[in-house]
Amino acid sequence: MTTTALTAHAPLTENHPEWLRLKAAATAIQALQTQDGSVPAAADHEAAAAHVSTICTAVEALAPSFPHDSRYLELLVSDFGRWASDGFGVPDFLDSLLAFQPQQHRIDGLQHLVVFPMYTQNGSSNRLVEAVLIEVIWPAFIAGLEEGDYSNKLFVPIRFLDFTPGYNTNSAVLFPETVAVRETPTFTWGAIFADREAARFRRVLGAAADITRLELPAEAAELLENQKLTQETFVMWDLIHDRTHMRGDLPFDPFMIKQRMPYFLYSLEELRCDLTAFRESVKIEKDEEADPEARRHAKLVQYAVIFDRIFRFAITGSRVRNYDGLGGQLLFAWMHQHRVLHWTDSKLSIDWDEVTDVVVELGARIEELYWRSIDRPKMAHWLAAYELIAGTVTPNPSSVWAKGPDALPLAGPPRGLTDQVLDDEFPLSMFYEALEKKMRPVIESTAGITGSSATGTSINTLAMNAG
Repeated sequence: MTTTALTAHAPLTENHPEWLRLKAAATAIQALQTQDGSVPAAADHEAAAAHVSTICTAVEALAPSFPHDSRYLELLVSDFGRWASDGFGVPDFLDSLLAFQPQQHRIDGLQHLVVFPMYTQNGSSNRLVEAVLIEVIWPAFIAGLEEGDYSNKLFVPIRFLDFTPGYNTNSAVLFPETVAVRETPTFTWGAIFADREAARFRRVLGAAADITRLELPAEAAELLENQKLTQETFVMWDLIHDRTHMRGDLPFDPFMIKQRMPYFLYSLEELRCDLTAFRESVKIEKDEEADPEARRHAKLVQYAVIFDRIFRFAITGSRVRNYDGLGGQLLFAWMHQHRVLHWTDSKLSIDWDEVTDVVVELGARIEELYWRSIDRPKMAHWLAAYELIAGTVTPNPSSVWAKGPDALPLAGPPRGLTDQVLDDEFPLSMFYEALEKKMRPVIESTAGITGSSATGTSINTLAMNAG
C-alpha cells in the first residue's frame, strides 16, 4: 500500500471495547513478568496464556481498523502465540517489529495500534508487554519541510490516544530499539510524542513565567493557550533536531556509542542539535518565500527551545550525570553572561531583539569545538569540551576536573578521566536552586501528561500553588 493512496481510517477512540480488553490484558500480564520480559513461574503460565489469548483476540478484532498495519498485526499475533507455546521465556518479537513501518505512512490523523514487550525510555527499564494507541501528527507545512531541506525519513511524530502503565511516566518516545528481540535489526523509524512534549512545556512555562514574573511575548503566550499549535511547533523542532545527529563536522562518533564517556559530552551533543533547530528556524522565519505556516512555527520553535531548555531541562530529573539539565544550565548562563537575560528586582526579563545572535553564537562555539576535535586526541577533545562549559557554568568546588589537566590521570586510559567526573559536576546555581524548589510540584505533575489532559486550569492552579 502506497503512502499516496492511503488516508486516515475512521478513528478509534480510547473507549473502544476491544482496545479496553487488550489494554487490561496487557496490564495484567505485566504483573507476571520479570525484568527481561519472561514469565518464569510455571504456576503463572496458565494466567499468562489467558491474557495472551485475550490480547490476540482483541488485536484480530481491531485489525480491520488498521489496514496499513495488516502484516504487522498478523505477525504480532504469531509472535504472542510462539511466546506462549515456547513457555514464556525471554520474548522475541523481531518478526512483528520488522513488519511495523510507521514511517512509510506519515499521514495526519492516521492511527496505529502498537503492542510489544518493551521498556519505555525515561519510564520503566523492564521489558513488559505495553500497548499504545497512537495517532500521527503530520501537518502540511511539516511535510513540505521534510520534502525540502530537512529530510528525515525515519522521523514519526505522534500523539497519545491511550496507553498501558509503562507510558504513565515521563517517556515521550516510541523507539524500536526498546522492543525485546532475538537480534538487533537495522532501525528504520523513531517516534516522538509531540503532544506530551507540548503539554508539559505549556504547564511548566506557565508556572515558570508566573514565578519569575517573566512577561511573555504575545506569540509565546499563545503557546500556553493552544495545544495544537504547540505540538506542531515541537514537531518542527524535533524534525530538525533529530536529523542533526550525525550531520555536520562531527567527531567520528559524537555519541561514542557503547563507550564510557563524561556525561557533559552528551550535554553538548543534545544542545548542539537543539541550537541547530534554533538557527535553522531563524533562517526559515526570515525566508519570505517559505510556507507561511512554516515561518509562523519557526518563530515559535525559537521560543520553545529557549524556554524548554532554561525552565524544564535545567531542573528536571536527578543531579546524577544529568546531561540535559546541564545543557539547560549552560544556555541560561550563556544568555545571562551575554546580558540578554536579566534577573533584576526579583524579575526575569529577556531582550528579544538581541537574543537570537547570542543563542546562535553558542551553537557556533559548539560546532567549532566539534570541527577542531577531528584533529584532536580523544582526551584533548574531552578537556576542550570541559573548558567550553566551565567557562560559563561554574564547576563543583570539589571537582578534580576544575583543577585542570595537571590534576587528572592523563597517562592512563580514558576511563580514569571519566571516573573523576562528579555525578553533579556542575551544580545548580543559587537562582536555579530557588527556582527548582518552587517548580518541583509542577514538574512532577507532568508525569503521564498528554495533550488531552493538559488544561489551562491545571497550569494556573499549579503555578499559584508553586508560588
